[in-house]
Amino acid sequence: MTTTRLPLFPLNTVLFPGLVLPLNVFEARYRALMRDLLDLPEDGPRPFGVVAIRDGHEVAPSAIGLPEPDAPLPEAGPGAGFAADPMDSFHGVGCIADASTIRPRASSAAAVLAEEGEPEAAADGYEVLATGTTRFRLLSVESSGPYLTAEVETLPEDPGEGAGALASGVLRAFRGYQKELAGANERTLASGQELPEDPSVVSYLVAAATVMYTSDKQRLLQAKDTATRLAEELKILRRETTLISRLPSVPGAEYTLRPTSMN
Repeated sequence: MTTTRLPLFPLNTVLFPGLVLPLNVFEARYRALMRDLLDLPEDGPRPFGVVAIRDGHEVAPSAIGLPEPDAPLPEAGPGAGFAADPMDSFHGVGCIADASTIRPRASSAAAVLAEEGEPEAAADGYEVLATGTTRFRLLSVESSGPYLTAEVETLPEDPGEGAGALASGVLRAFRGYQKELAGANERTLASGQELPEDPSVVSYLVAAATVMYTSDKQRLLQAKDTATRLAEELKILRRETTLISRLPSVPGAEYTLRPTSMN
């Protein structure tokens, strides 16, 4: 395991290794982060850390789940909306994201600034496409710059005992879950698609595609090994499939869509 410092992008969602994360970036602190990533070599990685928010909110300091009702919160700057110690606002395990696409969304002044050789300075936002790569443990968070940065320790992906057999069982359960969720006559995520065989990939794909609370997804992300994650997913899928089968009015097809995270 190695430690490194990364720009930090807190979200109200959990990113898993191998999964794609689309972002619509509009806040000043995260625009600054994207400008710095654009300064990195285009043919190299552009990494940043994604952590799920425990307390606080990405935009406004008025969301449910703030640390304490009377606790002072930063009103502006990199720590806006989070606890005085941002570590208290985030879950302890996150995922490194590699931004493969960072597309500036130009403001009305874009043409002028572009002529002056500063196209990025005109951007009032960015459309970003990133992919999760490696899990990390959050060691510390720094808020002295234009955006949060974090010292992180990368985590290995241990297979654990019986991961292969568990993956097969999870895939079968996942197909049944998707059939119940979308309805017997609806096209599901599983139908017509070749699902992966690698147990680790299966564990993350299923964790991302299954409808559950952020806290449950977080628990799966920080599982000690692949087998543990798969075993927990098997329980969740069986439970959820049974519940959905008893609630035919659930608009499950809508839950199979993953919206762009508006940040």
